[in-house]
Amino acid sequence: MAVGILPLLLSLIFPACGKAGAAGVKPPGFVDFTHLTLPSSPNKALAAPAGFIPKPAFDTPRYALPPAALYALVARVAGAEPRTYTLDAFPDRLQQAWVARTPAANFPDVVIAQIRPDPAGGSDLILYSHSIYGYSDFGTNAARLQRWLSAIGRAAEAHP
Repeated sequence: MAVGILPLLLSLIFPACGKAGAAGVKPPGFVDFTHLTLPSSPNKALAAPAGFIPKPAFDTPRYALPPAALYALVARVAGAEPRTYTLDAFPDRLQQAWVARTPAANFPDVVIAQIRPDPAGGSDLILYSHSIYGYSDFGTNAARLQRWLSAIGRAAEAHP
């Protein structure tokens, strides 16, 4: 997969813009969401169950799926997103990360999903999307999470 001329020019300032797929983006490793500190910049979005700290921009529902099934479903939804590439995965801990690149400039954002067992037998979902470059993202990360949550909700409803 090749990158265009704009990303190549931008790579003079933002090195990861000139790379394809997940190349050039450092994997985040396992993220302990119980100790997540959000940056003060507006270039991120968090979706998590109601009452989660730090306060999410969007509340995620409780899913009536076993954790492993929701983990696989989220991975399928992410895999269907354009310009989205697996960056890191911890299947035994139900966490995965992706690089999502913007269409024109190839700016990389990182999206991390964490599935947690729900005491009632279902699952909880935490989604965190953040930009690598820039102070503002013009709402890109929030829009991405809304799109993913809609797709995950539709897929969960259709799940046998």
